[in-house]
Amino acid sequence: MRHDEMIGKVQALAQLPDRGSAERAAHAVVSTLSERLPSGLARHVAAQLPPDMAAAMREAADMAAGADSGTSGERFGLTVFAGRIADRAGTDEDTALREAAAVMEVLDAALAPELTERMAGALPSDIRDLLPVGRATEGAERTGRAGREG
Repeated sequence: MRHDEMIGKVQALAQLPDRGSAERAAHAVVSTLSERLPSGLARHVAAQLPPDMAAAMREAADMAAGADSGTSGERFGLTVFAGRIADRAGTDEDTALREAAAVMEVLDAALAPELTERMAGALPSDIRDLLPVGRATEGAERTGRAGREG
C-alpha cells in the first residue's frame, strides 16, 4: 500500500480533519507500536511500510533495542500506549485510541496476514483488541462459548 493511500484511509477511518492530522496520528501509532514490539518484528513490519512510516518505526525500534538489548519490546499496556500516542500526536488519550484503531486497521490491510498475526501475538490483549484481527478473534471466542453454553 502506498503512503498517500494509507494516510487517506487513516484520515477517513479516524474522521480526521486533514492529512496533516492523519500523518501525525500514523507516525505516533507506528512509533509507539514499535516500542512495544520485539525489535526484530518491528523491523519486519517496517519493511512492508512506505519509506517515511518505515523510518519512524525503525527509529523507535532502534531506540528501544538500545534500551533493552533488542530482543523484546518494552512492556506496557493500553493506558501507556494511549498516553504515548497522545503525547506524540498532540491529542488526548480518547482521541489517541480512536486514531490507533484506525491506524491498526490500515496496517492490517497493508501487511502480509502472517505478519499481522505475529504482531497480534506479540501484543497484550488490551492493545491487540485495537487490531481487526483481535476483535475478530475475540468475537469468535464469544460466539464459540455461546454455542457451547447454549
